[in-house]
Amino acid sequence: MTVIRVLLVDDDPLVRAGLSFMLGGAADIEIVGEAADGGEVGELTDRTRPDVVLMDVRMPGVDGLTATERLLARPDAPQVMVLTTFHADEQVLRALRAGAAGFLLKDTPPDRIVEAVRRVAAGDPVLSPTVTRQLMRHAAGTAADDRRSRARERLAALNDREREVAVRVGRGLANAQIAAELYMSVATVKTHVSRVLAKLSLTNRVQIALLAHDAGLLDEDAS
Repeated sequence: MTVIRVLLVDDDPLVRAGLSFMLGGAADIEIVGEAADGGEVGELTDRTRPDVVLMDVRMPGVDGLTATERLLARPDAPQVMVLTTFHADEQVLRALRAGAAGFLLKDTPPDRIVEAVRRVAAGDPVLSPTVTRQLMRHAAGTAADDRRSRARERLAALNDREREVAVRVGRGLANAQIAAELYMSVATVKTHVSRVLAKLSLTNRVQIALLAHDAGLLDEDAS
């Protein structure tokens, strides 16, 4: 059995204790370290070599957003899952754009937190369609038109099939669901996702979803 190594980063010791209790009860998850400030993440990552980092957003020293950007800029960085208290927090968008594998609400049921860690460790970023759309719409701001134009220019590099897959990734569908909707095999879906990532110079499915949202493709798909 492969054990998933997890680093907890949160300034609240009670939150860390709760996460440690929840995750530590899983036979395939090991808590390898804890940090109370984003400034400790780099050194702890070097020392403990985690597969997944659970990162709080708001911390009194180096915040989780800055720590996430610094960590994901490094070669061979672990997966980062952002933790937040809010259903719609525009600051989390910054972490997602930096390459974070997704985010969890701190009131997420324990079994879902455990499953989310497993999915992220397996290279399947956790993307909640409802919460993510709420977040992205909250963060739309006044530059939405410019962002849409730039996003559509980037997506022009995709062919029609890749674009269809990108839209469904944006909707939060798993590969099997995309395969069923588009009448293709799961292996073919994985190939299309890999091509989309390569063509757009992205690192994970969350970034595909953000780009599809910025381009307005999710609204078009729903209409």
